[in-house]
Amino acid sequence: MANRIGIRMEDKNEWERRAALIPADVADLTAQGIEIWVEHFARRAFSDGSYETAGAVLVDDAKACGMILGIKEIPVNYLRSGGAYMFFSHTIKGQAYNMGMLAALVERKCTLLDYEMVTDDDGKRLIFFGRYAGLAGMIDTLWTLGRRLEVRGVTTPFLEIQPAHLYRELDEAKTVITRVGERIAAEGVPGDLAPMVVGFTGYGNVSRGAQEIFDLLPHMEVQPAELAAFVAGNAALRDKLVKVVYTAEDLVDRIDPSHPFDLQEYYDHPERYRSAFEPHLRLLSVLMNCIYWDERYPRLADVDQLRNLSAGPGEPKLVAVGDITCDVNGSLACTVFDTESGDPVYIYDPETRRAVSGFKGPGLAVMSVGNLPCELPRGASSTFSNALKPFILTLAHVDFAGRFENAELPDPIRRSVILWKGEFTPRFEYMKEFLR
Repeated sequence: MANRIGIRMEDKNEWERRAALIPADVADLTAQGIEIWVEHFARRAFSDGSYETAGAVLVDDAKACGMILGIKEIPVNYLRSGGAYMFFSHTIKGQAYNMGMLAALVERKCTLLDYEMVTDDDGKRLIFFGRYAGLAGMIDTLWTLGRRLEVRGVTTPFLEIQPAHLYRELDEAKTVITRVGERIAAEGVPGDLAPMVVGFTGYGNVSRGAQEIFDLLPHMEVQPAELAAFVAGNAALRDKLVKVVYTAEDLVDRIDPSHPFDLQEYYDHPERYRSAFEPHLRLLSVLMNCIYWDERYPRLADVDQLRNLSAGPGEPKLVAVGDITCDVNGSLACTVFDTESGDPVYIYDPETRRAVSGFKGPGLAVMSVGNLPCELPRGASSTFSNALKPFILTLAHVDFAGRFENAELPDPIRRSVILWKGEFTPRFEYMKEFLR
């Protein structure tokens, strides 16, 4: 017997307006005979009426559905015994703030599938918001840059840019940023900021999304190894910006220099490497942090390295940090908490290690919104839904009461199952330690 699919309202914070499935994809699925219940949600980027037109059943509560689709973490009081849920659980690294939810899922013998773990045979993620995190993060960081420079008495074309959530569609933001680029080409950036260098760590979906926005501005690209010489020789470059993209090989050195860098070794044995990023911190005007990080890996910049930026005369060259990955107390010491769209920026003072909301005070402007894709909810939801839709027909017919090993699941979905009826699946048995 087919499971009824439920789409949950997203109520984790006031900025969340995304949906796991959009009305157009719901229409295709209901036409195939799948019953879909959608919880009423006035704030969602797609109206309740559009789902009803698509053939969904509008309800106040979809808890009774055989499979619930969400995006953000689901509150403990929503979870029912034996329920099946698919959402971004943010539990696989033992995130302390979600261990209560994980414990409740175990206790209530729930099944948990996590979008982050839906991958192909090569480990590439198939359902994600990464590009939209990069898009929104770059928009917000350019806005941050303009506001921070204004506080320092410097007027730039970046002041035309608004935060991403104030644009109805992505194209509207792109139009504004293109116009800002035309002004930079015509007027130039202030001389004491030149050359203005924007660095991107990583080259995945998040970084590519951020670069998609940046590339609307006039720029030239420089390789990391050539950046120091370029900056020294181009103090008069005002009519374009400079882009530099860092791969893992650019960010770390092997502790034993007798062996060359090896990417697979770095992934498997990060303890053999140390950060090599500090020299670049002095060369960048803006840092866009777009890499995956966990505590096994070297930090990009610790407290002392950030403090050293202020060792010379005048203001440090580094004005703003867009930490899209938003690993609190992670790869960047200046990311001390994640922010929300209504209050997205703080000034981090490396000397005192204090962070003050807004744009005033000594230190770095840090944009660390922890939920960036929700700032472009229509486009983000559409891309996500299109990737998820092909799996819904299978999920609607899974026997969640049976045994995991007998469940008819395509491999990408099977890899995403963290819990099956309250028991950790073999791939995720290590997570038992998080609950002890």
